[in-house]
Amino acid sequence: MSMTRNLPRSVTLAGASNLRDIGGWPTGDGSRVRFGLVYRSAALSMLTEADLGVLRPLGIRHVVDLRGGREAEAAPSLLDGLDVTRHALSIEPSIGASLRDLRATSQYTGENVMALLGRAYVAYAMDWSHRYRDLFSLLLQPGGCPLLFHCSAGKDRTGFGTALLLRTLGVPLEQVRLDYLATNSLWQSDPTLAAELPPDVAAVMLRAHPEWLDAAFAAIDAAFGTLETYLERRIGLDAEARRRLRRLLVEPDAPPATPP
Repeated sequence: MSMTRNLPRSVTLAGASNLRDIGGWPTGDGSRVRFGLVYRSAALSMLTEADLGVLRPLGIRHVVDLRGGREAEAAPSLLDGLDVTRHALSIEPSIGASLRDLRATSQYTGENVMALLGRAYVAYAMDWSHRYRDLFSLLLQPGGCPLLFHCSAGKDRTGFGTALLLRTLGVPLEQVRLDYLATNSLWQSDPTLAAELPPDVAAVMLRAHPEWLDAAFAAIDAAFGTLETYLERRIGLDAEARRRLRRLLVEPDAPPATPP
């Protein structure tokens, strides 16, 4: 517990929330994920000049936008003044039509929305794996880090992508869940959105739920047998690529300080 009580390491901005370094999480072999190489966040469409001043020292070279085309067009990222390369790896919010269907019926309940979003996470793993493949490929390119990736809330598409990366690096599932659930304290949702939703639906849609991660990884296990097989067939990471990724993003854990 003491190893993770100060994790995740968040970055406070005025115009964006849920921005954090994914480093520090322990792996199963006594190592830990390196700090300063991979960041995750919500949308970057309201950054201030002061925010850019906070981001600049992080040395981020690449910003990956997982939002759908219309989402990104409606709220472009404000990155002027940062020396970054932008990458649009669009994962379209496919649950939108289903939500509209639910709203038109008596089935618009928290329970049904919970199930719908669970199916969305399965789609991230199965139907949109090529986008995560591109993300992992970018990480492995020379000069691919430091990298920041985000969607709208930094909760679902980004949440699954982070969980997949941390598990690939050997972080135990219980630690992966802690990082995932940190969204519930770090993400600042739009209060007008909450006001428009029935309370039970808002309680589902505006929070991260570990059941959704479980659904995605259960689908991976059912279809591929092991995470390693999925990573090789869908994400393009054979054993050597996984070792390269670990050499890049994992370091031995520092020994505890000797008491004076």
